[in-house]
Amino acid sequence: MEREHMVYDVVIVGGGPAGLSAACRLRQLSMETGKDLSVCVVEKGSEIGAHILSGAVFEPTAINELFPDWKEKNAPLNTEVTSDDIFYMTGQEKAIKVPGLFTPKTLHNHGNYIISLGNLCRWLAEQAEALGAEIYPCFTAAEVLYDDDGSVKGIVTGDMGIGEDGSQKPTYTPGMELHGKYTLFAEGCRGHLGKQLIEKFNLSEGKDPQHYGIGIKEIWKISPEKHKQGLVMHSTGWPLTENGAAGGGFLYHFEDNQVSIGLVTDLAYDNPYLSPFEEFQRYKQHPEVKKYLEGGERVAYGARALAKGGLQSLPKMTFAGGLLIGCDAGTMNSAKIKGSHCAMKTGMLAAETVHEAITGQDRANDELTEFTTAFEGSWLYEELHMQRNFSPAQHKFGNLVGSAYGFIDLNIFGGKLPWTLNDPKPDHAQMRPASDFSPIAYPKPDGKLTFDRLSSVFLSNTNHEEDQPCHLTLKDANIPLQHNLPTYAEPAQRYCPAGVYEILEDEEGNKQFQINGQNCVHCKTCDIKDPSQNITWIVPEGGGGPNYPNM
Repeated sequence: MEREHMVYDVVIVGGGPAGLSAACRLRQLSMETGKDLSVCVVEKGSEIGAHILSGAVFEPTAINELFPDWKEKNAPLNTEVTSDDIFYMTGQEKAIKVPGLFTPKTLHNHGNYIISLGNLCRWLAEQAEALGAEIYPCFTAAEVLYDDDGSVKGIVTGDMGIGEDGSQKPTYTPGMELHGKYTLFAEGCRGHLGKQLIEKFNLSEGKDPQHYGIGIKEIWKISPEKHKQGLVMHSTGWPLTENGAAGGGFLYHFEDNQVSIGLVTDLAYDNPYLSPFEEFQRYKQHPEVKKYLEGGERVAYGARALAKGGLQSLPKMTFAGGLLIGCDAGTMNSAKIKGSHCAMKTGMLAAETVHEAITGQDRANDELTEFTTAFEGSWLYEELHMQRNFSPAQHKFGNLVGSAYGFIDLNIFGGKLPWTLNDPKPDHAQMRPASDFSPIAYPKPDGKLTFDRLSSVFLSNTNHEEDQPCHLTLKDANIPLQHNLPTYAEPAQRYCPAGVYEILEDEEGNKQFQINGQNCVHCKTCDIKDPSQNITWIVPEGGGGPNYPNM
């Protein structure tokens, strides 16, 4: 198909912290040096921030570098952390408060801020546009464009107005080609184009597989007398350990008598009956959590996968014509339970590398190997290397012993123990047959503290154009019923936090695997955790998905 095309110096895929930091830094360098580069950012959400979800405790290291005057520019860092509480939940009613002296120093949050990452991205977009970058929400990056020599040439935005049957509706608008001298892929965790690039350029050769968690989050408005602005609470143990899983919970008190509460479930769990959504509902019933939420009102809900493999799982980020940056590359620092500052730094390093290559050396569409040198010489690499063993230790030894290992490694040896732990088994391969387990009897929601999936998805403001091809595709339509159901009790019914996947049965006992794509919150868990690796997440029409206001 002949498509219209536009040419930029740099095309950026994704309006998250990495992509927007890259755009800001590119335009800053253009203005500082007088060597102007055109920059375009495409974002699949209805607006910048619509698909952004994080805890989030934010370390200001990167923003201090990018915008030293961020306070004067009214960046939405409004709640400084005042205190840390860390609990080991020993059971449904009990918890041990861990003294700060015995916690890994990476979990101390002095000088950090409790923020909405979505609002920070909205602010970064304002800065980028003021500096001269072009930002286009509602546009998906549907396809990578390659030049004749195999280098990345740019991307194709998604077609609009395609019916469910593949036909062109009266509203049909073909996608546009965006060509760039370099293309930066900052799609977030498990980006669908990043996944293709990793495979095409063999970027994970010699690396451990990436490892993931699914974070499920709510925002509550609570009673003023219960609110402790600036308090950060983290926990591990119950309820996940009761069902053989790992992960941890959080509860952050930020402005306006609101708290962010969530549970991150490590996707390396082996029990197909486990439901991260239901585990989160249980978590809210623990006395250390419940005491804040009772009498409050739930105002927002969302879910997102996060990369947590660490440096051992970090793919090569360079290839001819572009870079993988941010969580797309897996730069989450799980030892700190935060990664936004890491994502921002990769965007800034990418911008500096690209600007020099284009303006200083008149290069285009080649491999920016000097980015790797810049990355390995940065504080980001030092931080990731120091904490490289935290996540593998959690997998090998469990939360309790793994955290003790982390304390010894980080607090006593400063992350300089002379070995690196590996974690070579991918998360989806951890799933064991359903016959090894008994179904888990999760309690019914009470509608006050605990809720069902559909009422939760409603709060995420998720919407998709119904008459369009399903963006959750199956490599083999027979696998869910013929293999996953008898072997694993079809875990997609439970690992999805949005009720997308169902097994329906008629009066005659005939079963059907149904995909409710309209419910999808774009968390990518199905693409990661399906034990047969049969589900592939691709982009729907631009603007579809959740519309998070303050996440």
